[in-house]
Amino acid sequence: MIAEIILNSNAKGLNKVFDYQIPENLVSKVKIGSRVFVPFGNRKELDEGFVVNIKEKSQYEVKAISSVDETEYVHEENIELAKWMAKRYFCNVSDCIKLMLPPGTKTKILKNRVKEKKVQFIYLKKDQEEIEKDIENKKIKSDKQIRALKFLLENDGALFSDLEIFADVSRAVINSLEKNGYVEVEEKAVERNPFINKNVEKTKNLKLTDEQENAFNTVCDAIDDHLYSKFLLFGVTGSRKN
Repeated sequence: MIAEIILNSNAKGLNKVFDYQIPENLVSKVKIGSRVFVPFGNRKELDEGFVVNIKEKSQYEVKAISSVDETEYVHEENIELAKWMAKRYFCNVSDCIKLMLPPGTKTKILKNRVKEKKVQFIYLKKDQEEIEKDIENKKIKSDKQIRALKFLLENDGALFSDLEIFADVSRAVINSLEKNGYVEVEEKAVERNPFINKNVEKTKNLKLTDEQENAFNTVCDAIDDHLYSKFLLFGVTGSRKN
């Protein structure tokens, strides 16, 4: 299989696709939108690129993809949008793709990228009847283990951080339960939300001044007539031109 790749470069001469072989061990991982690392030219360091298409074969003698970032930052529909943007605004496809990347992941230097936030979920491996029976028969004697199991029974699994706070148990308690087959620990990535603790008040539409209304209507009329004209807004600082 061959991947058509756009290199992450600002150079206009590199604003085109390059064919690369997809190694057998990466066939299931490389897809349209994948962020990959490839050898290019005589450079010793690998270059970063984005897969924009996958095809059966190439008419050229091609090099192979070295590795792939398995985190799915960009999807196929994003690639199509990036192609349209590049054509519409006369810029590189890679520049448009980078606009769609999450903050902290745009740098080519892997160690400088913001890592996914991961948390640990604790789930029960045994059913409720068996756990309650083991508690009743004193097979489980530790009060802390019992508290942890009861909390998990009531909540159908829980974050480890919640267990620490609400059941007052330590990592050692969970490790012991995991070792004895009562629970399993699963690490999951969670989406970072910078607005989770912010209270954003809903605002009302601002009323335009006469001059602003005139400028707005002029621009709208040009768009409706498919003129795509350029406009220069003149006004002193603070006159709400934006």
